Amino acid sequence: MFDGLSAKLGEVFDRLNKRGALSETDVSDALRDVRVALLEADVALPVVRDFIDGVREKAVGNEVLNSVTPGQMVVKVVHDHLVEMLGPEEAPINLDAAPPVPILMVGLQGSGKTTTTGKIAHRLISRERKKVLLAGLDVQRPAAQEQIRILGDQAGATTLQPVIGEQPLGIAKRAMDSARREGFDVVILDTAGRLAIDAELMSEVAQVRASVNPAETLLVADAMSGQDAVNVAQEFKDKVGITGIVLTRVDGDARGGAALSMRAVTGCPIKLMGVGEKMDALEVFQAERIAGRMLGMGDIVGLVEKAADHVDQAEAEKAAKRALKGQFTLEDLGEQLKQIRGMGDIGGLLGMLPGVGKMKKQMQDANVDDKMIAHQQAIIFSMTPKERRNPKLLNARRRKRIAAGSGTSVQDVNRLLKQYQQMSTMMKKMGKMGKKGPMPGAMPGMPNMPGMPGPFPPRS
Repeated sequence: MFDGLSAKLGEVFDRLNKRGALSETDVSDALRDVRVALLEADVALPVVRDFIDGVREKAVGNEVLNSVTPGQMVVKVVHDHLVEMLGPEEAPINLDAAPPVPILMVGLQGSGKTTTTGKIAHRLISRERKKVLLAGLDVQRPAAQEQIRILGDQAGATTLQPVIGEQPLGIAKRAMDSARREGFDVVILDTAGRLAIDAELMSEVAQVRASVNPAETLLVADAMSGQDAVNVAQEFKDKVGITGIVLTRVDGDARGGAALSMRAVTGCPIKLMGVGEKMDALEVFQAERIAGRMLGMGDIVGLVEKAADHVDQAEAEKAAKRALKGQFTLEDLGEQLKQIRGMGDIGGLLGMLPGVGKMKKQMQDANVDDKMIAHQQAIIFSMTPKERRNPKLLNARRRKRIAAGSGTSVQDVNRLLKQYQQMSTMMKKMGKMGKKGPMPGAMPGMPNMPGMPGPFPPRS
């Protein structure tokens, strides 16, 4: 996420930080490069112009140019303006209304609207203990009703039963009536999309909105569509009225321009962002954290929150105690790998670590990705429980069997066992020194980190 923009901005600020003192010309040259980076990231031209003007006004002041670390001060100014552009406040979904609270989902076909509807339902049910009813208002697209039913089942929500021939406005009214009778807290109405904005779509959405008076009208937009997403947002804002934006496929967009532009152009907050295919791959959009990621500062708080959601704390503490006593096993390592994969895409997780953007080339060369983690898991799963608990049993014949069973090579098995041994030895030493050991569920596969199991070499 934002990899391209982050890399380019990182290069600009590295040059600034290498200089002791900065002149106004140095800052102007850097801002010109920032401008190019933002335009290449598909940020709208008016947004770029306003952003650069705002940064220049502060960056060329005496407070910055005469500071002890002028390069870092310029970075801070850019960071603060990014936060301001993206929206400084966290904007949670508004449920401040008498139940059942209606939430209207709008957007173009293919933007991920129906999938996002399921993800929001899952989030409200699992995090806020709400009773949620889903209603599909798309009567044009084949299998749309079946898709919303399947997503509802996955999310743990109830889905309104379809009635043949019923039109969107009638479905919306029936959903609200059913929700009142049956004591639902929230009703999420998934409207139909089109391949492009047209009068019929806008009229249909506007009628539903006027009828149910939703607490939220959320526009779902594909981050990878760049400027098109910005134009769509402006159209929906003007003709329907939206209260917030949900960006999808953020994990696949290396540019980030849509996120920067949509908030500034529409004035509507980006409330959530989709970062993967899984039902829980939906994150709250927080401007300060996103700005930090764009500038290569990482998002440690976000990483810790992900770990807290996916790591069993009690089991983690038990594993830590075993490790410090020299009892760290391959079963423990396998559990760590499982937890990491449960947290999402490894590239996205690494992007939340400060400074990882500068290591991108080394990480690509080292083959650090989800496939590598899956291979390491496969090797461990191909062992018997007895072998996982006692790696000394792994003679040449057993290693050959494990390689065949995991679809890897004997060299891969040997490498993992060597890395496991290094981890085990390091943890044992830490235990003897009385120091606190590494957090279980830490990130295996990180290159150049002592004791962390490293990746396999690229396959020929």
